[in-house]
Amino acid sequence: MRPFPRRLRWAAIGALGLALSAGVVGCAPEPAAPAAPTTSAPPPPPTPEELRAAEADEWVAAASTRELAGSVIMASIPTTDATQLHALMTTSGIGGFILMGANVPGTPEELAALTAQLTVDEALPPLVAIDEEGGLVTRLPWDTLPGADALRSQPPRATTDAFRGRADLLQAAGITVNFGVVADATADSASFIYPRSLGDTGKDAAPRVAAAVEGERGRVATTLKHFPGHGVTPADSHQAIPQTGLSLADWRSDTAAPFAAGIDAGAELLMFGHLAYTEVSPAPASLAPEWYALARDELGFTGVAVTDDLGMLRASGVPEYQDPVDTTVAALAAGADLALTVIGMDATGVAALVDGVTAAVETGALPEGRLREAATRVTLLRLELADARTPAAWKHE
Repeated sequence: MRPFPRRLRWAAIGALGLALSAGVVGCAPEPAAPAAPTTSAPPPPPTPEELRAAEADEWVAAASTRELAGSVIMASIPTTDATQLHALMTTSGIGGFILMGANVPGTPEELAALTAQLTVDEALPPLVAIDEEGGLVTRLPWDTLPGADALRSQPPRATTDAFRGRADLLQAAGITVNFGVVADATADSASFIYPRSLGDTGKDAAPRVAAAVEGERGRVATTLKHFPGHGVTPADSHQAIPQTGLSLADWRSDTAAPFAAGIDAGAELLMFGHLAYTEVSPAPASLAPEWYALARDELGFTGVAVTDDLGMLRASGVPEYQDPVDTTVAALAAGADLALTVIGMDATGVAALVDGVTAAVETGALPEGRLREAATRVTLLRLELADARTPAAWKHE
């Protein structure tokens, strides 16, 4: 992937902002006589958010279809070999990497050195993610902070403290995104999601979900999962595609509450699960346009919509979900911004996904506008996290 000359872009966009503020943009002829002094204040210069948005738009506008296709894929390969990981990121151009257990070495220092090798272009680092919920789902052996199984009976402040401490561990290791805030709620102790949920009901879990987002703020980007809610069915989506006949009205009345609370608290990502609410769509939510629309139109989510691992759909055994390219394209077409794929992936498979998404745009199976929309959201988040990591570098170099 071509380098992203961000320092020059910041300077150019900043100069444009100053020019606009001074009213010097344009080619109008010089006045015959000096204008009278004005007392009106110039417009304020562009904000950092406006500058990043302009940068993201510019990168997407200049990118090739293959670069765009790579940018909306997050993958993993099972190795701690830094050379292999750097080669994967260099050749594929994928927008993110998720660390699984097979990617975690023995010490925090070794992990920090490993994650550093995932960056090909310092101006546009990839999203580096992990599932670090605490408790039952813990990738880092040195994370001894409490998880949901202990926090669900504690006041929200305990959740804030635990997730703040956990986010500090992740940030120190070079991780920028945590897929760690479970917004599912259930009182069924036999459910696979029960020990990972922060409350028996949506209304019970909502304050703790918001507290978790608060704890991670300013350290890592927060992900809420598994939208629209796994707690309504005990079935495990790692083995099948769970189904529920829960009505949309009933979903709104309780199940939606933790997701709404987390979005209102500022969560940057929303993970869509592989379960079907048949009253809304026969497809799993990760492939259902209806759910992406509900998240944005009803809950006001404006961040990055990421799928759960699309390899889980293949593990379900459902024939129409066996081709990884087809499911990736279907998820992006439905409204996903970032397609996550882990199970069964290697470097060859990742390259095939990028090629497949590229071909889908060329054949019309994936609208180019949808790909550009997704790539813009992902790129904007990457720029935001880059600024959070080294804010002074872009301002003064």
